[in-house]
Amino acid sequence: MRALENFNISGVTLKFFPVLIEAFASVKMAAAEANHELGILDGKIKQAIVQACDEIRNKRLHDHFVVDMIQGGAGTSTNMNANEVIANRAIEIMGHERGEYQYCHPNNHVNLSQSTNDAYPTAVKIALHNANATLLVILRRLINSFHLKAEAFSHIIKMGRTQLQDAVPMTLGQAFESYAATFEKEVLRLQENADLFLMVNMGATAIGTGINTDPGYSEKVIKHLKQVTGLNVVLAENLVEATQDTGAFVMYSSAIKRLSIKLSKICNDLRLLSSGPRTGLNEINLPAMQPGSSIMPGKVNPVIPEVVNQIAFKVIGNDLTVSLGAEAGQLELNVMEPVIVQSIFESIEMLKNGITVLIDKCINGITANEEHIRSMVLNSIGLVTALNPVLGYETSTQLAKEALEQGKGVYELVLEQKLMTREKLDEVLAPENMVKPRRMGI
Repeated sequence: MRALENFNISGVTLKFFPVLIEAFASVKMAAAEANHELGILDGKIKQAIVQACDEIRNKRLHDHFVVDMIQGGAGTSTNMNANEVIANRAIEIMGHERGEYQYCHPNNHVNLSQSTNDAYPTAVKIALHNANATLLVILRRLINSFHLKAEAFSHIIKMGRTQLQDAVPMTLGQAFESYAATFEKEVLRLQENADLFLMVNMGATAIGTGINTDPGYSEKVIKHLKQVTGLNVVLAENLVEATQDTGAFVMYSSAIKRLSIKLSKICNDLRLLSSGPRTGLNEINLPAMQPGSSIMPGKVNPVIPEVVNQIAFKVIGNDLTVSLGAEAGQLELNVMEPVIVQSIFESIEMLKNGITVLIDKCINGITANEEHIRSMVLNSIGLVTALNPVLGYETSTQLAKEALEQGKGVYELVLEQKLMTREKLDEVLAPENMVKPRRMGI
């Protein structure tokens, strides 16, 4: 109740992130099992807590998680929201009325052997690890979509560009295959960084000293947490250090920022390649999603890449928030964890939604303007690059200059100046021969 009064901040409450609520239930369930095993929690109360937690893990009672994700108090309001929901549901399970805390108390029973400072980060880390698994499923879908387009476009020769200028030929398939490859790297980086969340500080209680816990509690709660979550959770070696450290959040936030930067760059590419249709590159067509203008009839904008660009900007900004929040830690605790947590969860959610939209409403429907692409290749001065190993840099540069000044093709000029035979020229300048390494003879 105090949190509802004090922290009406973002309007985004815990129930917006079910994976976090379910992780809290897992932590409380494991703690109840450990405390019962140690003989300090009555079996009937333990069973009621476990049943309440199991219901929450099965997506019940989520509407009762009402506190704002951004809050003062290092997460105490979130922890107490979980304690109170679980305690009151356990009381009902035992046949009593909500609020009759003599039967199951939020602090004395549900929060037994815990502090916000170990229960909250542990639940958050489990939730983020699970959220990352969902993000990776969607990211692999994106990779597969790019692979399919790469295969479909493997026969289409286009001009590659550097610094927005014609460079050398490549296939449109190579361009799309490079997009698949870059995201395959991100799968590895995200998984590596998400695995950092498997090290937790359960049993640390307030500052890492383990005050108010049984000597065997940490070992037992980790054992039960592994069983409940199915994750290879391990206890941090130094609980004082682990209680104040937010390094895992910084690393993972950096990883999703890196993913976002790559996503945004590729969306920029899609917008450029589809620009036009008459006065731009017009190499590809993006699916038309909606009218693009209230004043210009027939205009269709690349709205899906545009929204993914904007998601990337938000994720990059959230990463800065995470960095500042991590830096703001003082002494034995970082009280800024709530904004760190909110920022990362928001980024993951936006990325999941944005990538899904990009796949379904953009990538899968891309088509190529094959004839236009080929005509641009044949008319490009960039073909002269292929003559460099045969004619030398100075001669090739002069050819390019003359082709531009005279409005002639490179092919025509080489024959006029008798620099090469037609047969040799056809071999060297065939665009298909310039998309992979090959032996060149003078």
